[in-house]
Amino acid sequence: MLNPAQKQANRQGWRIAFAAGLASYVDSGAIVGTGTALVILQGTIGLDPAQVGQLSALLTVAIAAGALIGGRLGDKFGRRRVFLTTLSLYFLAAVVLMFVPSVGVLYAGLAVLGLAAGADLPVSMAMVAESAPEDKRGKMVTFSHMLWMAGILGVIVISIFFGNAGLLGAQIIYGHLAAVALIAVALRWGIPESKAWAESVSAPVDEDRVDLLSLRTLFTPKLIAPMIATGLFYALVNINANTNGQFSTYLYVNIAGVDVATASMLSLGVLLLSVAGLFVMMRVVDTSNRHRAFVIAAVVALVAIAIPLVFGVTALTLTIMGVVGALAGAIAGEPMYKIWSQELFPTAHRSTAQGITIAFARLVAAAVALFTPLVIAAGPALLFLFLLGTSAAAFIIGIFWIFRLRTFLRHDGGVEVPSPARSAA
Repeated sequence: MLNPAQKQANRQGWRIAFAAGLASYVDSGAIVGTGTALVILQGTIGLDPAQVGQLSALLTVAIAAGALIGGRLGDKFGRRRVFLTTLSLYFLAAVVLMFVPSVGVLYAGLAVLGLAAGADLPVSMAMVAESAPEDKRGKMVTFSHMLWMAGILGVIVISIFFGNAGLLGAQIIYGHLAAVALIAVALRWGIPESKAWAESVSAPVDEDRVDLLSLRTLFTPKLIAPMIATGLFYALVNINANTNGQFSTYLYVNIAGVDVATASMLSLGVLLLSVAGLFVMMRVVDTSNRHRAFVIAAVVALVAIAIPLVFGVTALTLTIMGVVGALAGAIAGEPMYKIWSQELFPTAHRSTAQGITIAFARLVAAAVALFTPLVIAAGPALLFLFLLGTSAAAFIIGIFWIFRLRTFLRHDGGVEVPSPARSAA
């Protein structure tokens, strides 16, 4: 039975988890929404294929750069000040994009939108983790990934109803992102600064105290290992997730032979079913079953990728892969990266470290995406072999490296690694 103080802490934690977690909604909304909007704008403002590719790459690189910058600013100036500024900037960029007056403004607007979305992510995730009750921390960080999926769902629903409405469709996509950003700013306004961050700034200098005027501490043996490990894990596991997000419709239409409408409906079904995986993750992440659940999910994820490789690329095999892979990825994918990123770094450098790893993963994803259509043209089997290899490498890093790091990484008064009584990871 919770006492009144614990109930209040839970309510405040979930409030912050929602308000700060909307960073994930606007991030996925920007990526998926821009992908749809650029297709619409080809016929309305005259974008050519080269410009579509350039604008897509620009957004991805801007998010990476924003994560790198925002993470550092969040450790230097505090979570609250930075995440209010970044989301306000996102709102302004989305409003500009909503009117899309010219191709030049589209380039500038997407650059700012990406920078703002990327800068908001590591700071907001750190705020969620540092504000959550200890026994709810994993659940609340995982909840942010549910909001990430909600961003995709929002764009898909808008596209179903307004995808054929020309410029209006693109305007509604960016208008809805502006509205969500404005709501998030309003919700965040009453949130106090992270207590853990404030205490880390005022704490006496010792071996665990991070010098906010330099990045040297991040490159000491104690922290460089978890930063490399989480960065590699996220970059490798995100290749499969990003490929499915960007090229599932391409595979459905060009290889499996279904139309765009059917592909969109199948993708919507996969998205809705994958929410079940996140509920499982929220139940096990703060318990001693986390390690076991990760291993099982990793095996299932590899089996999912192998399905179209073994049985050929059809609408059925792609859908089965999508459903099974999404369920497994909720436990052995990006949500687990988010948990580890909060646990393995001291408060004063948590946001910076996460910004670096997010930036690295997004740049890797952008580079792989440039060559993915060529790989598919050479033979879809090559693509799924590549995804199988990168995913297997990610899971090996998680099981045999990151799991072991927790034994000697207990940091200052911020987010500590859970004890074995609650979590085996």
